[in-house]
Parts: sequence; structure tokens; C-alpha cells
Amino acid sequence: MTSSNFTRRGLLKTGAASGTVLATPTIFTGAAWAEAHTGFTNAPQGDTVTLGFNVPQSGPYADEGADELRAFELAVEHLNGEGDGGMLNTFSSKTLEGNGINGKRVEYVTGDTQTKSDAARASARSMIEKDGAVMVSGGSSSGVAVAVQALCQEAGIIFMAGLTHSNDTTGKDRKANGFRHFFNSYMSGAALAPILAAQYGTDRKAYHLTADYNWGYTTEQAVRESTEAQGWETVNAVKTPLTQTDFSSYITPVLNSGADVLVLNHYGGNMVNSLTNAVQFGLREATANGKQFEIVVPLYSELMAQGAGENIAGILGSQNWDWKLENQLGERYIGTNAFVQSFGNKYGRPPSQAAHTCYVQTLLYADAVNRAGSFNPCAVVEALEGFEFDGLGNGPTLYRAEDHQCFKDVVVVRGKENPENEFDLVEIVEVTPTDQVTYAPDHPQFGGDDATLGECNPGA
Repeated sequence: MTSSNFTRRGLLKTGAASGTVLATPTIFTGAAWAEAHTGFTNAPQGDTVTLGFNVPQSGPYADEGADELRAFELAVEHLNGEGDGGMLNTFSSKTLEGNGINGKRVEYVTGDTQTKSDAARASARSMIEKDGAVMVSGGSSSGVAVAVQALCQEAGIIFMAGLTHSNDTTGKDRKANGFRHFFNSYMSGAALAPILAAQYGTDRKAYHLTADYNWGYTTEQAVRESTEAQGWETVNAVKTPLTQTDFSSYITPVLNSGADVLVLNHYGGNMVNSLTNAVQFGLREATANGKQFEIVVPLYSELMAQGAGENIAGILGSQNWDWKLENQLGERYIGTNAFVQSFGNKYGRPPSQAAHTCYVQTLLYADAVNRAGSFNPCAVVEALEGFEFDGLGNGPTLYRAEDHQCFKDVVVVRGKENPENEFDLVEIVEVTPTDQVTYAPDHPQFGGDDATLGECNPGA
């Protein structure tokens, strides 16, 4: 069954289950959760469970959304015992046996966020109210992620964030029902700044072009503060609309600004277009202040590198994960090859970091339900908070209880000068260890003392 924004996969389910509302999440712990099969939003009653995958199928981040959907589909196959099992075979937790989630076969619905917060909320709301989704995941925009996370908190649904990089998602806008595996702006700045200083020097003047929404703001702040701590100066920072496709008018002023580095706080199609315009205006060949002009893209992916083509060569940035990690850096990143093989066999291409984080989030949710013995969202929260795991491609990882942010190594990358094929466009420069990108839960970039998770909401 289809509608303008939704594709239904599997059995139709509607409405929320009725039952006794849980008084507070702290009453039910351990074995008690296993008995709490009703009294929460969309408690599964049959032999299947429905998940909602809400991604940009249109708009500037549509390429990322398409890869996220591929990964979600693969994760469902593996959870249901189909295919080669992928990371189920390498995950340090061993509750996932290919028999669904908590013994229920996994079905799913999909929606198009359009890279717009209002559309994303409407899409997620329909998944919850019409299709009976017990968990929602996805998104490639932090504005979308924050909006949908807030909706899930209100509805009593778990939100397993997909690609969202703004500090706000697990910072000032963190929610008890929301969890993020992907890294964030602060981590990019902390990982990149020392390498930028080492490669380009400490006496640099930076000009920022920044996407005009929460991800752009926090990425600009994180990179600015980290590079200024290395001795750089920020000469200007200009906001650009998310809907912008031609950045020529924004590039022209850079040439006469006194800057010798352009920082593009852009993602997806925005980054491809702005980088292309910068190269067309000759910035890659320019000199300023007696130095070679440089361009930095704090966050980018293999998908964006494909879109940018040869323009990505030599550009430094950061990633949450890279499909070459295990081959190049060994068994610390076990799980990477298993996922790459499964994904490649099904789709004929290596997965992006967006695909990886969405696949991993689906497995982490399923494992949490199994360990808790219940789909009750407060049981899932309890199972994920403080959870330490390995074997999912990033090395040892912690889901910190205080803010529901994953902490793991960060990958610093550079566009390859001489790629061997269309998928070999990025090289790993360094992997920054977890302790160098870790911060306090009340860090000023994350809302300070005012930022709190609040209470888990089981809904119903």
C-alpha cells in the first residue's frame, strides 16, 4: 500500500495498544520489563513488529537517504535470518540470532523527510499513528533529526537517529527516548584541528560558508573554536540557505577577504555545488598571505566525493566510519568487512557512512529489546544507557548514559589524488582515538547545565 509519502512493507498495523500506563520508568527494571508487553505506544500484539525508516528521498540530501534505505533493508533481512547475517556475526552482543526482534518478524514502513522538518514530522507521525511503528530511525539533516526526536519523545517511541551531526541532537535538544550512534560537530573539530595545523600551519585565516540551520551553526562553532585554539583566525562567517544550488555569489567575496582557507560547512548536494563553484573560481590554484589557498570540508562522505569528482582531491574532512577501515587498520575495526561484503553483494557498491550508522542503529535497537525482554521504550532506554559494545565497525564504543551519544574513534580523511575506481575516492589520514574527542555532558557547545534528557516516555 502506498501514499504520497509512504511505502508500506509487510503487514498493515494501525493504532496504539491499550493497557495500563506505566507510572514511572524507574519502577520497572530487569525482569519486570519482560512482563510489560502492554501499556506503551504501539506495543506489538501479533507475531511481527513494525519499524519506521524516515529518510530524505528528495531534496539536497537524497543521495544519503537512498543509501540509508539500502542499509535499513539489509538490516531487516539479517534480523529476519535472511542473507549472510552481516554484522550479526561480529557484534559483541550475541542476542541477535536471525529470528527477528524478541521473536517477532520485522516489518517496516518508509517515508520521505524531503530534508524538511515539517515534512519529516508528518511522515514520522503517520508511521506511528497509522502504521504502528514502535521505533523510528533515519534522517540526514540535523534539523529533521531534532524535530523527529522531539515528536518521538512526545509519542512514547524510541528514536534511533540516523545521520545527524549537529551537537544539538545530543546536546541542548537531547531527549530520553532518543539515541545517536553518529559522531558530532565537536568531535569533527577536535579531530581535524590538530591535523589542519600540522598540514597547513598555525598562522591561517579562515572564511566559513555555513548552511543556515542547526548543523551548520554547531559545525562552524566547533571548527572555529578548535582551529582558533591552534592559532588560526576567523575572518568571516556567512550563512547560506539550505535550498541554495549556486554558490557563486558567496564565493566571490572570499577572494578579497584576506582569508587563505575556505571552510565549507555544507553537506550533501550543497557541498558538491559549493566546492565545485570554489574550484571554478580558482581557489585551489590561488595564493593568499604568501600561502597556498586551502579548502576544508569538516564533514563529508564517499557519496559526496563521487558527486564532487576530481574536485575532492586533497580536501581534508572527517567521517564517522569508512568502508576501508578494517582492511587498512586491522581487527580493531572488525565488523567493517562483514558489512561491506553483505552490502556489496546486495547492491554492487560499498556502503557510505550514512548506510553504516543506520544499519548499526537498527541492530543496536534490536539487541536492546532482546536484552531487555521487552519493546517497552523505557526498557530499551535502560538497556542502551551505558552500553559498551564492539564488532560493529568503529572499534570499542560506549552509549553514554548522560546524553545518549556514542563515543568511538573518529576518522580523518582526504580526497584521493589518483583514485583507482569510482568508489576509491577517499583515503584515511588518521583515526583519532576516542579520548581525544570526548567531552563532558555539560560542555558549553552542548547546552551546558541547562541540557537534560528528561524522563523516558512509554506513551500510550
